Amino acid sequence: MSDKNKTPFTAAEYDLNIRKVIPMYDMIYDQIFDLIKTVFQNEKIALLDTGCGSGNLGARAVKELELSELMLCDPSESMLAVAEQKLAGRNISFVKAGSEELDFKEQFDVVTAIQSHNYFDRATREKAVANCYKALKKGGLFICFENTAPFSEDGKNLLLERVKSFQRDAGRSEDDVQAHIARYGTEFFPINVREHLELLEKTGFTCAEIFWHSYMQSGFYGIKR
Repeated sequence: MSDKNKTPFTAAEYDLNIRKVIPMYDMIYDQIFDLIKTVFQNEKIALLDTGCGSGNLGARAVKELELSELMLCDPSESMLAVAEQKLAGRNISFVKAGSEELDFKEQFDVVTAIQSHNYFDRATREKAVANCYKALKKGGLFICFENTAPFSEDGKNLLLERVKSFQRDAGRSEDDVQAHIARYGTEFFPINVREHLELLEKTGFTCAEIFWHSYMQSGFYGIKR
């Protein structure tokens, strides 16, 4: 896929289709913002959203959080263009880069990576998480949502059947449903919950937890002490 957009949709199609693919999409964002508000209360924070896509997290952040800085990063020019249009007139920085390319040091209170690191192989994923860790100030919060692998082949098969049923009920065609399932292990590369937590701990997060799981999506956080 050109333009480094690894989602199954063009940038223009993304917002119209993502809720047909990811169950409880809006609830995922509810969980993200509830966690940020719980950790930082009403403090002003600097927020970096990596793999920002069409800018949905950034659009909500400017409405709900006290921000001293907001930076949105994505390797796709077309996605960044949509995000910039959505957030026109706001004091936001946009950077064309993936999290595996970033080189910030202790600049942000919160770094997010939502449905983006699961496109990486293991070595690139480790580099991306390390970059997010380095970008955080001491006491900073890293939040990551990803497609997550079950522990067994039976679990995987059952999960994929549930995902197919969800997408059919959401109105996707059978061809689109099967094409999405075929991307598992070929275009996105899930790891299991245990591996996620081990990676956060290996990177240096002394607090590493899972705080959400539904269907294929899991949410993790790490706090940099």
